[in-house]
Amino acid sequence: MSGRSDLSKAPAVVLALKRMHRQKGRAQKQAIPLTREVLEQLLAVCGYDDRGVRDAVLLRLGYESMRRRAEICRFRFEDLEVLPSGRAALHLRFSKTDQMGLGKLIPISADLLGLVEEWGKRTGGKGYLLRRINNLGVNGDAMNPASINRRLYQLQILAGLKLGGKLSGHSFRVGAALDLLEAGESLEKIMLRGGWQAEDTVIQYLRAWQAVS
Repeated sequence: MSGRSDLSKAPAVVLALKRMHRQKGRAQKQAIPLTREVLEQLLAVCGYDDRGVRDAVLLRLGYESMRRRAEICRFRFEDLEVLPSGRAALHLRFSKTDQMGLGKLIPISADLLGLVEEWGKRTGGKGYLLRRINNLGVNGDAMNPASINRRLYQLQILAGLKLGGKLSGHSFRVGAALDLLEAGESLEKIMLRGGWQAEDTVIQYLRAWQAVS
């Protein structure tokens, strides 16, 4: 905005970053994939109380939508729509790659629709899908995106899953993308489903896990 040159492109900065990368490397820690197999094991430990149904909605919603934590927590009952085909979908109104709010419809399975309807009966069917739950019961506030990591790890412990690390909110995206890749889906479709815009980003996420699958 000030019209000044970008100091990050200065030769001294570029050389310093190259030295750092040669010494430290540039490998990034990969999220543990939450694949369909892992999803089913986590769903099996969800109870039938309010917390259990909320957790089941969280698991299926995260896996099927392949959205980021903050985006998952913004879904509302009012975003549920019925497509001309008869299938249900959730209206994603904003996302990291859609800052202008053009919106996108994300089809959901009959299993997830049934869970959402059951959850709606317990919560009034209005407001946020994913809600906080405390000792006093279900809260009307949206679930904190940061708490998704903690809850997934708690479910992982309950299921007795040793996956080489802790599940996180990003595990939904990586796991679902791996499943699509192994099912023969194209990279273009995987990018479209997950809302990625750069091929390099998707390949980086999948390369290490595909090699050991």
